[in-house]
Amino acid sequence: MLIRSGSLRARVLPHGWLDIVRQFVLFGGAYMLYRLVRGLADARTTVAFQHARELIGAERALHFFVEPSVQAWASGSHLLMEAATWLYIGAQTSVLIGVLLYLYMFHNRCFYFVRNMLMVSMAVALVGYIGFPTAPPRFLPEWGFFDSVADFTGVPATSASVNALFNPYAAIPSMHVAFALMLGWPLARLARHRAVAAFWFCYPFLITFVTVATANHFLADALLGALTAGFSAFVAARLGRLRPQDWNFGTPAAVGLT
Repeated sequence: MLIRSGSLRARVLPHGWLDIVRQFVLFGGAYMLYRLVRGLADARTTVAFQHARELIGAERALHFFVEPSVQAWASGSHLLMEAATWLYIGAQTSVLIGVLLYLYMFHNRCFYFVRNMLMVSMAVALVGYIGFPTAPPRFLPEWGFFDSVADFTGVPATSASVNALFNPYAAIPSMHVAFALMLGWPLARLARHRAVAAFWFCYPFLITFVTVATANHFLADALLGALTAGFSAFVAARLGRLRPQDWNFGTPAAVGLT
């Protein structure tokens, strides 16, 4: 019994209480900073809508403004739209938290590299939200979009409860896509079975479809989210050179140095 208890403790707290508290503080601080920036972006509603219209103009000029057609096609299936809506809602909460806990407990040597990627990406996103607040497609019904999240949950996008949790004008870059890449592809590398690896490899593409089908992001947002993930991976790799025993992907972290 004592052996099992010790094994569980080593699994849950591989580097002790101090390390896991540190991770909670880091992510909590990032969330608080996000809340601060959210207030700055909310005050620029007119600019956010102007940026969305400019984005549509750019996509039309480049002949890849297909988002209304994608949503119209997806809306032909009630089951597909409902699944896409709930996946969009859960991807940034349940999936994110679940993957981070899984990595920390079962692949701790890889957790810190992924954590660093997420931190860098959130910093990049904050710059985007401040410098280029953009309204999502769901706020532009004149282009044929509708708010699937509001339709399926019964909670209007303009409600206080929704706005308390999400920045309505944080469309660029798409952090749903960025997070999907930064979580999905590391999990694909760690998977022991081909089917599991294939799922996580395809996960970012699934999330890209979901964000477009639910009218929460333009394709340009998704592309910028992917570039954010790539830049964050590059920075995390450079940070790994500074502390190779702690921050390299797949290198066992030294106790107390993470």
